[in-house]
Amino acid sequence: MSEISLFQAFIYLLAAVLCVPIAKRLGLGSVLGYLIAGVLIGPFVLGPVLGTSSGDEVEDIMHAAEFGVVMMLFLVGLELNPKEFWKMRKRIVGIGSIQLFGTLLIVAPICLHFIGLNFGASVAIGAAVAMSSTAIILQTLSEKGLTKTPCGQSSFSVLVFQDIMVIPILAVLPLLAVKSTIVTYGDHHTLLDGAPGWMKTLAIISAIGLVFFVGNYIVNPFFKYIARLQVRELFTSFALMLVIGVSVLMNYVGLSPALGAFMAGMTLANSEFKHQLESDIEPFKALLLGLFFIAVGSTINFRLIANEPLTIVALVIGIMLIKGIVLMIAGWIFKLKFNQNLLFALLLSQVGEFAFVILNISNQLQLIPKHWVDLLLATTAITMAVTPILLIVNEKWIVPLMGMKRIKAGGFEDDLEYDFGDLTDKKVIIAGYGDFGNTVGRIIKYSGFNATVLDNDSERVELLRKLGYNVHFGDATNLNTLKAVKADEADLLIAAIDPTEVNKKLVELVRQNFPHLKILIRSRNRFDAYDYLNAGYDKVYRETFYTAIEVGVDALEELGWNHEDAIRQGEIFKLADRASLKKLSKHTHNMEEYISVSREEIEKIRLKLKEGMNLQMIVNKEDKNSDER
Repeated sequence: MSEISLFQAFIYLLAAVLCVPIAKRLGLGSVLGYLIAGVLIGPFVLGPVLGTSSGDEVEDIMHAAEFGVVMMLFLVGLELNPKEFWKMRKRIVGIGSIQLFGTLLIVAPICLHFIGLNFGASVAIGAAVAMSSTAIILQTLSEKGLTKTPCGQSSFSVLVFQDIMVIPILAVLPLLAVKSTIVTYGDHHTLLDGAPGWMKTLAIISAIGLVFFVGNYIVNPFFKYIARLQVRELFTSFALMLVIGVSVLMNYVGLSPALGAFMAGMTLANSEFKHQLESDIEPFKALLLGLFFIAVGSTINFRLIANEPLTIVALVIGIMLIKGIVLMIAGWIFKLKFNQNLLFALLLSQVGEFAFVILNISNQLQLIPKHWVDLLLATTAITMAVTPILLIVNEKWIVPLMGMKRIKAGGFEDDLEYDFGDLTDKKVIIAGYGDFGNTVGRIIKYSGFNATVLDNDSERVELLRKLGYNVHFGDATNLNTLKAVKADEADLLIAAIDPTEVNKKLVELVRQNFPHLKILIRSRNRFDAYDYLNAGYDKVYRETFYTAIEVGVDALEELGWNHEDAIRQGEIFKLADRASLKKLSKHTHNMEEYISVSREEIEKIRLKLKEGMNLQMIVNKEDKNSDER
């Protein structure tokens, strides 16, 4: 790395360190702080004075900074668990398709009939404009505490649909191209230079297939091997190598590295290593994503804006107005209240980072005239910069005018009237899934609650997954891992890690960083229990099968059950597990047979606990009706 490159890195980091705290202090948010930093050190403000930002250098930095978006899309893909996706399918497909196709069907005819572009160019521009910024929106939702609101859930649904639809959009673009060959501009070359346009579609399909094949049949087994070695930095290295490798593959065939990372994340969404991957990638993503926002700010072409100000202003206002109207209609169809709908429209009204990808590929395919590509790239950067300002205006002036009072960061009292459905379910984290944690976990799970389970023994995780348990490999004593499993949103933590020293480290870490989180603690003996009690913890249990049941019972009470119902559930579990133990003892000589019978016994115990739960619900209902009479 040259001295100039090191100096550039220093200037970029210095700009972030100076601008972001000021922006946060003024209530502008970190995204706008990064964008302002980029504008200041860009080629049109202080860049020539600093000697760090010629146009070519900014473009190079933009390519490097896009790796932050690559990592973010990888993490978004990891979050797309097929089961969760299926639960949200109506909202994702419904509100997502209204937004994307609604915008496309308005913008494309305008380009075709009023601007005079051909059909292929009009469709490409419509698709690019329909994209919103995943980076800005997710960052804003997280900072303002809006993730759980109807607006936040609707925004996430639209973003997921857009990210998925990028794949077919990029596959269709080459088929719309008037020219027959792919043209590469600048120094960036791909394997498809000079090839027929239809080769791009074939390359996309092949690359997607390769990513899914490698993710399912090579990456997961290799992660298992690395996990057994218990070398933390090797796991992190392999995670980074995976993301970089997918990016390199996509670059070679002229596709978006972010798109490849998103698909790789989706491939690993069901992997037991997903939470450990999240915790390892998160620090790199946060830093590089900030660099991406700086790069976006530095690429705003003020010379082009000065030469064609009316055109740029018309494009920015027109695009954001069209998208805002479409989004308001989508929100109205899905019954968002007005204040949430307005925030939803403002959040997604900008043009996002995938527009850079669509426009650049359209440029390579000679699908859109170069002048219009430049105009739209400048417009995209400006809409991304304008969005945080619009959100501040909405938060400080528009929503309060509706007579609503702030009750929390990013939220207003009217938001509480919404029924969040599954989002209000109690969230439980179980750290350590040996015999003790397993017993507690089964009582909680079979009583109708979902629990996120972490264990750092890869062989145990593999066996438990074969038995049908939803267990994840991960170091629960790592703060990033706890954030990855959303400990800040959880209601209860079962601390059951062995050895004791590690469990104590977890408990202290949780108390310092998640003070709201209730903790039930396993201790190995009396002396361990003394230490916990002297430290101020009162929910401490010495380990045996029966105390594990006691923990399960207390956990049910913490999650809202009354004492009698929880006790009865523990008794049912104890009897069912004792019968299961006798049956399983006859099959320990054959592991495959043992796993098969274990799965049958697990289902039997689950059904017995469910029957007990349903019976109690009937009794409670009859008691309620009797009281009413």
